[in-house]
This record gives sequence, C-alpha cells and structure tokens, in this order.
Amino acid sequence: MSSYFTVFKDESKLDINYIPARLSHRDSQLNLLTRFFQFAIESPGKMAQRVLIVGKVGTGKTALAKLFGLKIMQMTAEKGVNLRYVHVNCRERKGSLFMILQQVILDFYPHFPRRGYSSEELLQMLIQVLDEQNVFVILALDELEALIENEGADALYKVTRINESRLKSAQRISLLGVLRGLEVLSVLDESTRSTLQRNIIFLEDYSKSQLRDILAARVALAFKNGVVLDEALDLIAELAEKEGGNARYGIELLWRAGKYADASAASEVAPECVRHASSSVYPVQKDAVFSLGLHEQLFLLGLARRFKKSKDAYLTMGEAEEAYRIVCEEYGEKPRRHTQLWKYVNNLTAVDIVKSKVSSDGLRGKTTLIGLPYVSAAELERELSKRLGLQ
Repeated sequence: MSSYFTVFKDESKLDINYIPARLSHRDSQLNLLTRFFQFAIESPGKMAQRVLIVGKVGTGKTALAKLFGLKIMQMTAEKGVNLRYVHVNCRERKGSLFMILQQVILDFYPHFPRRGYSSEELLQMLIQVLDEQNVFVILALDELEALIENEGADALYKVTRINESRLKSAQRISLLGVLRGLEVLSVLDESTRSTLQRNIIFLEDYSKSQLRDILAARVALAFKNGVVLDEALDLIAELAEKEGGNARYGIELLWRAGKYADASAASEVAPECVRHASSSVYPVQKDAVFSLGLHEQLFLLGLARRFKKSKDAYLTMGEAEEAYRIVCEEYGEKPRRHTQLWKYVNNLTAVDIVKSKVSSDGLRGKTTLIGLPYVSAAELERELSKRLGLQ
C-alpha cells in the first residue's frame, strides 16, 4: 500500500475563518482598538462606544475585529465582567436589521422564535435580555455597507440611539463597524455620521514585504518545515501586492499552490505550483497568447521551457534570449535581435502574460528580470508546442 505525502502540516491554518494569535503589522491598530474599549474593562456600563474599522479587501479588517473580540473577552473575564463580543456579517444577513438582531438574540436564546416581531421589538427585547443577564455586548457589524445600502439611514440610527433612551441605566451595547470605505455613510444624518466617524481605524494596504511576513507566518503554521521555497513565497507576495495588497488573496494562492504540489506528488511548493494556482484564479486567455506573432510565441515557448525545469521565479534577459535562440534553432527560424526582443517583453508585460522588473542587489549592474507568474509553464509549453507544430 503506497503512502500519501502531503506538503501540509495543518491546512486549516489557511482557512479564511482562521484567526491567528497575532496579526502581522496590525499590532498598533489592535492596541488602539483596545484603548477605545478600555472602559469595558474598567467601568462597564458607564458608557457605550462606537468605532469604525475601514480598509480595502484583504487588509485584515475582519481578522482584526475578531482577534480584538477574543482578547477583550479574555480581559473582561479576568476582571469578572460579563462581556460578549458578537460578530455579524451584514451581507450574510441580507442587509436586514431584523435578521442581524435575530442572530444576536439567538446567541443568548437559541430557541427564540424566528418570526412575529419587528426590528424595533427585537432591539427592545435584546436590551431586556442583556439587563436580565447583566451582560454587556460589543456588536461588530461586518460589511456594514450592506445594512446601510439595504435599509438606508433608519436602521443604523435605531442601533446607535438605543442607549440614549436609558441614560440612567447601564449602557449595554457598543458598536464596532467594519467597512471598506466611508462614502456609504453620506446617506446618514449628520449627527449619526459624526458620532460614527469620531473613532476610526484606517487599515492601509499591505506592502510586498508585509505580505511576505504574513505569508511566512502562515507557512510556519500550515506547512511542513522547508517545503515552501523562498522563491515561491516571494512570487505569491508579488501577486498579492498586485491585487492591491490583498493578504486574503495571497493566503488563498498559498493554499492552492500547496494543493497543486500535492496533486503532482511534489515534495515542495515551487514557483511552478504558484503559477498553476495563479492561472486557476485568473486564467490567461489562450486567445491572447495565440494572437501573438510567431516570434513572440517562440519567445514565450523558450521562457516556458526554462521555467518548467527551474525553481527560480525569474530569469535574466540574457537567459531568456538564450532560451529563445534554442527554440528558434529547433524551429528553423532566424532569431530576432535584442531590440526586438525587448519590445516583445514590453508587449507581453502590458497584456499580463509575463512580468518584468529591474534586478536589485545580488547581480552585477542592473538587468531586466522576466517572470511568468500568471500561467503554468508546463501548460503554456504544451499549448504553444501544439500550436507551433513542435509536437
């Protein structure tokens, strides 16, 4: 019986819902978020807070909010404070305040009737439940845009004003809004908008080096030691940076690359695995490749063959030219000059078939490096060989 080898140690650590114990490059934001809610530890019920986390897709908004939720509940529990962090995705609740409040109440009463109440009644019932159980809640509304877009200003107005009717009673509900941008808040009344915008945590896009740190941390958790090559990790970080600094995309690409390594019975995750993964997410259109001129296709074939045999993510321009000349000799074509090949590289880069960049330290002088990050070298070689009649 043959044994099955996998590059993974624990692939659940690459799941979108996994929250690591530490978020790389988000320590300062986590500290600020904790300070905003310091009152929940020191003087619960004396006030309520409203905070927004704002950032593009893949900047760690949801992970930051959930990690904060875990930590704030640990800290309040140590002080004997009964606080619950409740995370609701507004889009999953169809942007309905009724469905959002229903989910929150079901956290406390799993058998609560699902019908027969208005959202206003549910809000009052929630307050009653919290009073009866002496519980304080931080309600995190993720993808807050969905609630505002579906129900306008009224829904958020009701939630933000619930504590104002009980100024002499314990303030039970604080809000943490998670959204991509502030533009959607323009539909709110000025008072509600100014209250929400008082405490904002902006998450900037991750840089390439930050993305690499994030990916390296996940590799340590999810993969066996030494199976993910540095060249593969660098390539994923580059691709994630190109997607707007999207760490979520990078982690998904890392997982897919690992799956391709397993599927091909490889003992390591190499750049070719990343190219397979990248092309499965955003496949390069065959028409774009086959509409190229003969020598552009021959140049690409040379690249594909060289990358298929290499663990490198980039070739120098000189190595690419050498690979091209070998293909030209095989095909009986006279190689084009360097100037023309340079034009090919610029064209292929413009249509996102190859990626070119200037070398950094480690090579003599400056030279152009050429990568093939968006398509599998093996697949490209196979298709071009058929097209050019070399098979």
